[in-house]
Formats: sequence, C-alpha cells, structure tokens
Amino acid sequence: MRRCRPGSLTILTAFEFRKSFARFCAGLLFAASIIHFEAHAESRSIPHPLPSHPGNVFVAGEDILIKLPSAQTTWKLLNYEGITLKEGRTENEMAQLGRLPVGYYEIKTSESARISLGILEPLHALTPTNSPVGIDVAMAWFFPKEKMDEVANLCALAGMNRVRDRLGWEQMEPKRGEFAAHNQYDDSAEIQSKAGLQILQVSHISASWANPHVTHFPPDLRDIHDFYREMAKRWRNEVVAFEPWNEADIKMFGGHTGSEMASLQKAAYLGLKAGNSNVIACLNVFAIRRAATLSDFNNNETWPYFDTFNLHHYEPLKNYPALYSDFRAISAGKPMWVSECSVHIKWSGDEKLKELSDEDARLQSVRLTKTYALAIYQGAAAVFYFMLPHYTEGKLQYGILRSDLTPRPAYVAAAAVGHLLAGAKPRGRIEIGDKAGQAYCFSAEPDGKPADVLLAWANTNASFELPSEPSGCFDHLGRTKSISGKSVSVGPSPIFVVLKKGTLSHVIPPPKPAPLLSGEPIPLLLQALLPENDIILEKSAYKMEAGKQKRIPLFLYNFGNQNAEGKLTVNAPLDWKAQITSQITAKPGERKETILEVEYSGSATSAQADIRVTGNFGSGGNPILALRLAIE
Repeated sequence: MRRCRPGSLTILTAFEFRKSFARFCAGLLFAASIIHFEAHAESRSIPHPLPSHPGNVFVAGEDILIKLPSAQTTWKLLNYEGITLKEGRTENEMAQLGRLPVGYYEIKTSESARISLGILEPLHALTPTNSPVGIDVAMAWFFPKEKMDEVANLCALAGMNRVRDRLGWEQMEPKRGEFAAHNQYDDSAEIQSKAGLQILQVSHISASWANPHVTHFPPDLRDIHDFYREMAKRWRNEVVAFEPWNEADIKMFGGHTGSEMASLQKAAYLGLKAGNSNVIACLNVFAIRRAATLSDFNNNETWPYFDTFNLHHYEPLKNYPALYSDFRAISAGKPMWVSECSVHIKWSGDEKLKELSDEDARLQSVRLTKTYALAIYQGAAAVFYFMLPHYTEGKLQYGILRSDLTPRPAYVAAAAVGHLLAGAKPRGRIEIGDKAGQAYCFSAEPDGKPADVLLAWANTNASFELPSEPSGCFDHLGRTKSISGKSVSVGPSPIFVVLKKGTLSHVIPPPKPAPLLSGEPIPLLLQALLPENDIILEKSAYKMEAGKQKRIPLFLYNFGNQNAEGKLTVNAPLDWKAQITSQITAKPGERKETILEVEYSGSATSAQADIRVTGNFGSGGNPILALRLAIE
C-alpha cells in the first residue's frame, strides 16, 4: 500500500488519482476488446456448408450425396445407435441418401469400409460473440493452407465462437528483432478470422536464440515482451487474445515455479498491450492445480497483468467443484477461460487408425456435452474443448474429427452445444429425484432467441417435472425428443430442454465468482533467475542448504519511457536472513542486475520460506517479487 511522505502530498494525490482512474479503465478492457472484435465482425454472416461438404458434414434440409470408395458396391446407412435405416447400391460411386434429420450416421459398404457423416441443425442466427462455446483447433500446426477454409467452416457450422491456435515463436521471429514474411501462421489467422471465429493464440516454447533450452522461459524477459508486442501489432485485426505460454507449471513445458510464471506474465502483458491496447492478454495457462504453484504465483500480485484467468483440466467430471474452487480462489475475479479440457478416452484396434471403438466414440460424445455444461456452470466464460483434429498421445485419442475430417459422434454433440448453449451463462441447478441426477440451468440464445436451457442427466433412469411445457427437447446430438406435458425423463446421456426465458426461478445458484481485485500494471518488474536444476517443482521452490548463503541474481526491468530510480527492500521469516542492495536505477528498456543474499540459520532439517522483495520507485510504482526457498 502506498503511503504519503512529508512534502509530497500534492504529487502523490495526483498519482493516486491517475492510479484510481487506471483501475477503472482496466475494468473496461475486457469489454472493450469484445467491442473491438465486434467492430471487425460486422461483416459476419450465418455460416453455410461449403459446396464440397468437407468431412461429410451437412445441415438438415439438404439432399445428401456421399462419395464411396468403390463404383459398384452395396451400402447400409446406420444411425448413432447402430440401427440400419437405409440400404442401397452406389450409382457412379455415389450413395444417394436423400434428406436426413439431425444426427450422426455411418455408411458401411460390402467391402466393410466405414464412412461417417454428420447432419447439423442449421444456425438461424449469428453465434453471439460472448458465447462460451469454443474448440481447440491448432489450425496452423495441423492443417495445410488448402484445408484451412474447410476446417474453419466446420467450426463455424458447429456454432463455435472461439478457436485456439498454435504459434511457433522462432518461425515468426527467426532472429532477435527480425520477423518472418507472411507464412502459415498468418494464413491461419486470416482464414479463421474471416470465418467469424475469435482466435486465441498460444506459444509453447522459446525461440532457440532466446534460450537454447527451448522448453524454458527466455532468461531475458525483454525477448518475450518484444515478441508479443510485435505479434499483437501484426495480428491486431485477426487475433483477439494471446496466452503467452502453454502449461509452464509441468515438466513438458519447462517445469517453472509460480514466481517465474508471474514474472513472465507481467512482461508479456506489457508487451501485448504495447502492441495492441485492445488485445485480450490472457494468463500463461496452468496445466494442473498444484497448490504450491498456485500460492507461489498468487504471492506475486499478478492480477493487474492478465485480463482472463486461464486453466486446463483433464480430471474426472466429479472433481470439477473442487478443481474450479482451487483455481477460482486465485483468479482475482477475472473471467475464467478453460483453454483445454476433456476427459481421457483410449483408442483401440488398428494402430494405424488409432480409432475409438463404437462404444467409446459414443462415450466421448456424452462426456463432451457434460464437460461443456459443467465447466460453464462452474463459471468458465470460455471453454475450448480439446480438440477438433484427429490427435493422439500414446493410447489417448482426443480428436472429435477423424484424419479425413469426417466426424466422430462428439463433433455432432459439440454442434448441439454450440447451437443450444449459444451465449450461455449459468443460472443454477435442479436436483433430480433422490440424488439420481441434476439439471443445470443456463440463460442462453438458441437461434438468437433468449431462453432458459436445461442440460440434464441422471445416473439411472429418472424423471422430473418442469414448471411449464418446454418449447423444445433434444438429445445430446441435437436430435428432437418427444416429451409428455411437463414431465421429462432422463438417463445417463444428457438432454437439452428449452424453456421460455425466466421460467426457472427456483434453482440452486451456481458458485459465486471471486471478488474482483483492482490494481494498476506498472512498467517495472522484478525477476529471480536461478538454474533450472535448483527448482523443486512439487513445492514451487528453489532448494538451498542450511547454514550456507545462497546468492540469487535478481533483475529489474524498465518497460516504461522514463528513468526509474528507487530502493529495494526484502522481507524474510524468522530464522532466515535476507539482504539486497538497496539503491537501484534503470533506464527505459534496461535490465538491471542485483544480488539477493539469503541464508537459513534455523535448526530444522526441512524448512521453507516465502521471501518478498519490494521496490519503491515513487511515481514509477512499487514492483514486487515473491519467491519460495526450501531446505532439503
């Protein structure tokens, strides 16, 4: 907290006014970025299938013609349940299926070939730009340019609002300060933006010139600042949001401490906003909810430096209340974005195909619907299901499309979510029977019409009564279901029930968001830089020996346009000695080094301490750095 000093009341009062005004403006940044996107999205139109119908995806009402691999063959058309609906023989390698209702279908030929197709409900209104329903596409990495239009169209047809892409730092900036000419990353950004999709971009690793150990952060945070400044500027009309790093809290992407993640976040935020003040500067996303990393990050008071709090999860559905509670506690009340999520499912059979069994493909589609519903109910403002393309890690299959873009049942389920939970916000839930199940209530805009939408399922077959007859009822694939009056039957597969807006007034309220914390980003930041092998990841701490002094290099960065001159102070708990050079200066753009000396003088064989360094730079602000040390 800032304190007035004798003789400086007038200056500090002016500064505090500027600070309060900046806090007010910061509260408008997220809304301003959405308005900025809407201004660029005025030319959006309701998507329609491409003439070639990539992936055999159609909308209801179209005449369906499917190319088969053989000119002379018999075929059967099966629905989601595996029931044969039609049989026929090819004509000029084509199967004429006529018009089909919404759903997932497969054609099986006499040669045992299996071809899938999806029939979606056509969108009757634009997908709201605040809709939480999105998907991880990784367009720039997975698809050549000639396929990008097709994939973007499949996303738009499914009612996706946001898409997550992938970025290669070194491919965009081969040398420090030298940026590449137009490439596949620009193609991806332009094509998805043109399709009316809001793009979240993320980078996973350092450029090798910034850190040869590319999975780790660059040691000089000016590199990350300058890179994101230029990318936000380059894609100011295409890319709405950036995550500065992917899953830095696990070994695969560096195994960083919460303190390191905080310092990188501050540098990236300042760079992004310097490049485009309207860009959504997301948090460099957490992979897991390790308590030590979350608290270490939170100790660094990073909340002025992210517009959205980003997280990933692959935990069982039953864990969501505790999982979101842990993340919500350090979210600073910012919008929570889940930029990867699903429940693991394994492929089986032919190793070349890496395909799901019929039973597991249906299970994937059911889990997808529940994943979206439960994440939005817990307060996620954006949910990016992982993922659209055919993608495996070991025995795990994530994709809701096959490698030829034909759908798995989960793609059709995702389209039902995109349509029926368009613009969804959580209202609450209703208990079904004696703990048989639950119905989750959302305010949404299916077909552009405000409504209450229930998503319900139960462990066993059960029923519940609605306050009035619904205007529509659909299964998790978006297929119309008949109901009798106000009584609704549910089972393990989710159903959507659409009601007049305001019908549901007696619901158990959803979890409350965390209080919104105020704060002003400042151009000064501090960074501790220790060897990677000093990190104890499970404690989000750096190891040291009792009775031995540890010298920790600290750096002050000045990303402002004025000289910074001030003092650093350090606080440490009992039995810990810490000291630092007090006076420090840094010119604009400068990175100034000092040394933090720490020693543990206690007698415990295992001890841990949170060390806090605070700067006082007058009108330049008070940068802080918190880091954790552990005796082992």
